[in-house]
Amino acid sequence: MPHFNPDNLSSLVRHGVGLSPLRGLAVARSEIVRRKRISSYDVTGGNEDFTWLPKGEWTTLAEIKGTGIINHIWMTYNSKEKYMGRKLVLRILWDGDDKPGVIAPIGDFFGLGHGLRTNYSCAVLSASPQDGKGLNCWFPMPFRDGVKIQVLNEMEKEKQSLYFYIDYEEYPDSLPDGLLTFHAHWRRENPCDGWTREQMEAVSVGELMSGGVNTTGDGNYVILDAKGRGHYVGCNLHVTNLRDTRSWNWWGEGDDMIFVDGEAWPPDIHGTGSEDYFNTAFCPQQEVREPYHGLVLGGDANWSGRISAYRYHVEDPVPFRESIRVTIEHGHDNRRSDDYSSTAYWYSDATSHPELPDLPDVSSRLPAKLGWTD
Repeated sequence: MPHFNPDNLSSLVRHGVGLSPLRGLAVARSEIVRRKRISSYDVTGGNEDFTWLPKGEWTTLAEIKGTGIINHIWMTYNSKEKYMGRKLVLRILWDGDDKPGVIAPIGDFFGLGHGLRTNYSCAVLSASPQDGKGLNCWFPMPFRDGVKIQVLNEMEKEKQSLYFYIDYEEYPDSLPDGLLTFHAHWRRENPCDGWTREQMEAVSVGELMSGGVNTTGDGNYVILDAKGRGHYVGCNLHVTNLRDTRSWNWWGEGDDMIFVDGEAWPPDIHGTGSEDYFNTAFCPQQEVREPYHGLVLGGDANWSGRISAYRYHVEDPVPFRESIRVTIEHGHDNRRSDDYSSTAYWYSDATSHPELPDLPDVSSRLPAKLGWTD
């Protein structure tokens, strides 16, 4: 990966890269950069401004040649079928690679878990009215030798309409030095490997929440496991509380632990609890949507039901030179056995092609039923 060179700064400034949004507006863009868009507009001049997604197939939305940076993606789909956000899958292949650099259910990629939709907004992602149907992503996505963006339809009906914009900058030769490749990957563990219902019911609340010790990080839920060189820029996490009880049913108390370059426990980045990593406090349920952190879904009474939170390291990315493993306990000492899923976002150099596991089949992506599932 190219090292930072102060001489490159002027080039980055000229291209409008690396500036804050407001300050950057006054900087003249290079005359060599051209803004372009690929969208689902009706090429006949009519108003059928969508693309059909045949059932069971990958549909290519865009195949861009050359060099550039994707600056914005907008998508929407309209159907009454449940859990659509888990039945449509987004895949992006960078620079001629036949393995994806991005793969996630569409809803989760845009920050909406559980296959559900709701309005929310943060610095890099949003779901806009009506009822979270307008999906937006502002993560910058550089490419050096083309990009292919595809969607897989695994809905029940034979085809589904999708509307989309893909806004990007085209460069005639090469990108400014120092730009990394964007990646995103969805994971799920349902249920997490924790205690059984009988074990939880056999101990006091204090023992369940505070007993035991975790001095290795083994068994933590894994948000990201990547090799190469780059930096981690955040995640969204979605939890379905699978425990059905009238006693204390807080799903959290799991410390975040980020292991960089193979370090042993305790890592340099070790947190104090699930809600703390997401910049909230004391078992929250009140929903909040801030630029870099938020609680999109706070769950139902006694923390039951479905929870969604996000934390984006826009101002504090976590760099790694060889590898990174981003983890969080599922309950203190990994004692809880809830349904966890997440999408992680990171950048790495062009030589670090991540080996992203394939997603599970659609039946294994659908939300868990509420209540215990032994």
